[in-house]
Amino acid sequence: MTTTEPRPGSTGGADEAGQLHGGPDDDYSPEQLAAMDRTELDRLGARLDGVEILHVEPAAPIGSPLDKKNTRLVTMWFALAGLLSLAFVVVFLGSGWFLPSWEWRIESGTWSALYTPLLGATMGGALIAVGVALVLYVKKLLPHETAVQDKHDGSHFDRVTTGATLMGGLHNSGLPRRKLLVGVLGVMSLAFGAMLVSLLGGFIKNPNKGNPLGTTPWAQGVRLLRDDGTPVRPGDQQPGSLATVFPAVEGGDRAYDAAVMLIRLRPEQIESLRPATGREDFGFGDYVAYSKVCTHAGCPVSLYEQETSRILCPCHQSQFDVTQGAKPVFGPATRSLPQLPIEVDEEGYFVARGDFPEPIGPSFWNIGRLN
Repeated sequence: MTTTEPRPGSTGGADEAGQLHGGPDDDYSPEQLAAMDRTELDRLGARLDGVEILHVEPAAPIGSPLDKKNTRLVTMWFALAGLLSLAFVVVFLGSGWFLPSWEWRIESGTWSALYTPLLGATMGGALIAVGVALVLYVKKLLPHETAVQDKHDGSHFDRVTTGATLMGGLHNSGLPRRKLLVGVLGVMSLAFGAMLVSLLGGFIKNPNKGNPLGTTPWAQGVRLLRDDGTPVRPGDQQPGSLATVFPAVEGGDRAYDAAVMLIRLRPEQIESLRPATGREDFGFGDYVAYSKVCTHAGCPVSLYEQETSRILCPCHQSQFDVTQGAKPVFGPATRSLPQLPIEVDEEGYFVARGDFPEPIGPSFWNIGRLN
């Protein structure tokens, strides 16, 4: 008949009986260790491990007025961290969903101006609140003990006593008896984790939605406006002149790819006009419109020499012939300036017939889009 002995280390140590490494295992059998409570094991392990206790300051008794005050203080900071983390998630994920969409704007007082500061304030506040809560938890709710311990190899004895020490630490923390604090910690952990996980969306979400490098604010029926916001009629410009115009849409005068050169050709230029194939009807009368963004490095092309019909980019001296479909004739640019198709609406103002038929700007932006 066999009998089952109590498992050694039932208070937190190893499951296997026997003396594994000598030393304390020779002095204390698994049965003796299993018979000791957690406090005895903790003290025995400290003594035999060469631990010297320099100072012990017990925490306030559980349930005492001081303990309740300290618990409320720690709970408040953990709750604040959870609320700020939740606020971050709401602002970050809610923008463009049930909150206004974020976009960069110059004007102040809008949701776009508050979006980034709100993210920084909520995340920074959550991190600070967690830090303050952890410091207060250690200082207010845990017993303070200063000890010095020599390092040595472990054994079965060490595993048993270390397990008791860890369980004793949990018991001394009072967490199992502080139900409200445990609940707040759980909710805060979920909200704090959601805040950190939600940041991964910025790495997963495709920022290239809607083909932003292949489209501009120009569209069919959008009027051409001067920088003062007034529309343009045929005859407003002198032959041989150039005017910079923008689309009549919100933010059109600030869009990086929307600026257009509206050029009125002289009679002799019209005689030598050779538009690009398929774009013979992109102009209107003696007017043509080309993108103001250089196809070499994205600089603004703004110098126009009507005697030679050349548009000059001041950055790297690329030159484009306006009578040859704004084809590059000098400098590093290798692609013609995109041409905007224009017409006149019922009120006699210039409007776009659609967007540019090709991407705007440097060719290196458009690898895979150009033929």
